Parts: sequence; C-alpha cells; structure tokens
Amino acid sequence: MNYRHAFHAGNFADLVKHAALLNLLARMPRPLSVIDTHAGRGLYDLSGEEAQRSGEAQAGIGQLMQAGDLPAELLALRAAVTRLNGGGPARLYPGSPLLIAGALGKGDSYVACELRPEEHSALTQALTPWRNAQAICADGYAEAASRLDREGEALVLIDPPFEKSDDYRRCVEALKAITRRSPRAVVMIWLPLKDLETFDSFVRDAEDAGVGPLLIAEARMRPLRDPMKMNGCALVLARAPDGMAQTLQSICDWTVGALGQGGAARIWTAA
Repeated sequence: MNYRHAFHAGNFADLVKHAALLNLLARMPRPLSVIDTHAGRGLYDLSGEEAQRSGEAQAGIGQLMQAGDLPAELLALRAAVTRLNGGGPARLYPGSPLLIAGALGKGDSYVACELRPEEHSALTQALTPWRNAQAICADGYAEAASRLDREGEALVLIDPPFEKSDDYRRCVEALKAITRRSPRAVVMIWLPLKDLETFDSFVRDAEDAGVGPLLIAEARMRPLRDPMKMNGCALVLARAPDGMAQTLQSICDWTVGALGQGGAARIWTAA
C-alpha cells in the first residue's frame, strides 16, 4: 500500500476519531479487551517532512490545541497531546495505539494489528512502555474476531486506509464476525466521506449484516460535491454505550463548526 498516515496525522478526521475513541474507552466496562485492526505506527512527528508538507496537522490538532471554546468531549484528547509533548508545543501526535494503551487499566489488554513491516516495527517500539499492549504484524480483519473472548467485554476499532477496493466489504464482514463471536463486543468503524452513494451503500450492507442498531456520526467538513476529495469522515458504532450519541454530536459539531467550510454534522441511527 502507498498510504502513509504521517501526511494526515492530527487532521480533522483524527480529531473526530480519537476524541470519540477516548470517550468510548472511558464508558466501557472493565476488564476490557481492545483490538485495533489497522494500528499504524502509533506515534507521529508533526515537525517531520510529511506533516509539514500536507499542513493537515496545523489545520487540525494545531487549531484544537489553541481553541478557547473547546467542549468537554474534546478535552481528553487535548490533555493526551499535552502530556505527550510535556506541556510544550504539539510536535508529536499520538495515534490510536498510544491513546488506547494510555487508557488501559490493570486487567485490560490491547492487541494492535499492523501489516506493514516498517510501521509494525515503529508500533512495537511505541508500545514498549505498556506490558498489557501487544503489536502484531498481521491482517487485522482476519485477527479481530478470532482473538476475542466470547464472554468478555471488548472494543474493536476498525480503521483501514481505504486504499483497497475491498476495504468496505471487509469492514462489514469483520463487523458481522465480531458481533457473532462476542455478544458484548462494541465495534467502531471509521470511514472517509467522499460521496453519499459510497457511504450509503456501506451503511446498507452493514444493516444487512444483522448486528442490530448502528449509531452513525457524520462530520461533513464541506458539501459532498467532489468525490475525489475527502469531504469529511464518519463513525459507525455497533452496540454503542448509552450517551455516545450526545458525545458524538458535540465532537462533530465543534469539528465542523471550527474547522469546516460550509459543512454539517449529523448523528443518526440505522436499524
């Protein structure tokens, strides 16, 4: 794959995903098993060439760190970035692995899947301080359901780069397998928003999987007119805990209002 998240770390989509993830982790019962299907390298240098070239971090986490009107639902993310940088400027940004590992309790466990060897090597190093966090070089789609305890509490994050034509299909297949294996597993899927046809098709397929009501959050940063651009992002949650709809509304409202260009936030439920 050609995708490198270093160009996009700390952008608006990361803010939505990571703020939601931290709030979700805080709501989950313990002990908890967490599986991340596409973990990436875990830690990103915002002063590096990739981030500086794209400018997405400055337009995303750079704005969040300076915001004076930040809602409570985004404060945990700002605090995590502040801790990582020792209270100084945000030169480093934590990917989902560091955010998850930092939220683990004594009895919790975390498996971070990353298929690309170079990224897996960096991920392994990033997770070294946490004994209950493990990085594996494997296909996260295939690993997610098989590693779940059928009776335990679990959270699965599915966050592929959507470079491959079958990513949407494999997300639905993984969702179905996870929810069938684990009756209490909560699943959060991140998706790009380019055009409504692709997104609506995914939601229909997810509904057909028969996993129950899906909580859906859309952060449309601009009108969905150009399918060649990432015009926003969406989160699809299965078995979302109580209160997540209001949390997602607050996160998406702020992100779209502060960083968007004529977009809109939408939170809704699919049967």
